[in-house]
Amino acid sequence: MTTFQLTFYIFAAAFLQITLFSLHAFYRHWQVYQGVKNRLSGFDPALPCEPVEDEILPIGTVENQPAWAGLRKFQVISKVIEDKSKSVCSFHLAPVDGKLLPQFKPGQFLTFELKITNPVSKERKKVIRCYSLSDRPGLDHYRVSIKRIQPPEKNANLPGGLASSHFHDAVKQGDVLDVRAPSGHFFMEASNRPVVLIAGGIGLTPMMSMLNTSLQVKSSQEIWLFYGVRNSADHVMKEHLESLAEEHPNFRLQICYSKPLAKDELGTDYQHKGRADINRLRLTLALKPYQFYICGPRNIKLETIVPALDEWGVPDQNIHYEAFGPASLSKPKPQKSLIQEEKNGAEPVMVTFSKSGKTITWDGSSDSLLELAESSGVNVESGCRAGGCGACQTTIENGEVEYSQSPDFDPEPGSCLLCISRPKRDLTLVV
Repeated sequence: MTTFQLTFYIFAAAFLQITLFSLHAFYRHWQVYQGVKNRLSGFDPALPCEPVEDEILPIGTVENQPAWAGLRKFQVISKVIEDKSKSVCSFHLAPVDGKLLPQFKPGQFLTFELKITNPVSKERKKVIRCYSLSDRPGLDHYRVSIKRIQPPEKNANLPGGLASSHFHDAVKQGDVLDVRAPSGHFFMEASNRPVVLIAGGIGLTPMMSMLNTSLQVKSSQEIWLFYGVRNSADHVMKEHLESLAEEHPNFRLQICYSKPLAKDELGTDYQHKGRADINRLRLTLALKPYQFYICGPRNIKLETIVPALDEWGVPDQNIHYEAFGPASLSKPKPQKSLIQEEKNGAEPVMVTFSKSGKTITWDGSSDSLLELAESSGVNVESGCRAGGCGACQTTIENGEVEYSQSPDFDPEPGSCLLCISRPKRDLTLVV
């Protein structure tokens, strides 16, 4: 071997070693870069939500199964009491026709058309109510969980009490009910973004649909549930929630008791004494781009969390809340000064109910056109009174309305929902 050949082989071997070392170093740096990129992408609120990988289409539904029109008959296949106080009962419903059920979005509700005899007047009437689906889509049946709401002694006709008592006392296993297809705009989309569910009382029901759906697809999505009740007697689905928390490390259960019983153990039965309010959230949650879903009865005042989250800097598009039925977030009534301004307007707004032959001046003292109609003796069918069921849908013959909140029921073109609408100018309604 010549000196030239030896020198060439030495330089070739050295070059090959340097090349291999450089490629290995580049590969390791590329892995680190990708890891940092993936971690940081979850903190950019401008990025679109990433779909959950390997999402499972559950048994009992087909993806393109259309929702049914009008009413469909469902049989009550079982009733299950969900709390120690026996105030919440779940109803499992299977379609009488035996056909597959359409997919629904976790958080949506069913609308029931009931025939109920008023215990006071003995009058039998049609009652329409909406109740959230409380389990995941994909099963061969639906589930709704209903809290018994006792109506005031002076008025047994108030919304809520009449229907919930009917479900608890009169509806039995084997009974057949008339049900409209799942609907509603309050639902959780499939995503890998971290989620915070905030529920008070019976506001837990749509959250259970969201929670069961998210955990069933076995994603790594971080999901929190802040659930506030008085104590263990009112704690709905306690064992089920605890088993989910034990089984899924990405699910963090935070139970808040406002008035714990002497036997209730902090750290075992509940994690926090007090309400699930903004202070509790700020002390518990890290700074992440959470999607917040909020639902709770009016008397727990969960509506205060929405503006508090806004003050905390949470973007509006990350805050979602329930907007129908007894679990709705109430809208403040107009102040007297604002009502007086409407009364003192240059031109009063006139509302005409054409079929009833009545024309009423709108002075702003009514919360909605439904209230105006009822106070004027105009008979209007109603149900949830919060834009969810569509029972008060009425054709607009002339004029224009504005909504106090976005409806969950999409009215037909040329019509409106009287329960959440107010006239913008002179209005003629076909009722």
